[in-house]
Amino acid sequence: MALRKFIIERDIPKVGTFEREQLRAAAAKSNEVLHQLGPDIQWVESYVADNKTFCVYLAKDEAIIRKHAEVSGFPATKITEVKKMIDPTTAAA
Repeated sequence: MALRKFIIERDIPKVGTFEREQLRAAAAKSNEVLHQLGPDIQWVESYVADNKTFCVYLAKDEAIIRKHAEVSGFPATKITEVKKMIDPTTAAA
């Protein structure tokens, strides 16, 4: 089964002010839980804003993303499956 791409919006107060060590600890915790959950979920990258993060994941389904959120303690406020991607080259003939 191919993994699907999801964007996870996480409401985390003041995450944009976290120091490098706090972000490192959060990434380590996430990686630990991902290892426990196995190959059906992968973290690609995250974008940190003032009070939330936007995380890109590959996963078999939304349920395993919710399980990761539950075990890691990082909220999954909104989960959106990516259906297609476009970029500037999409306009090329």
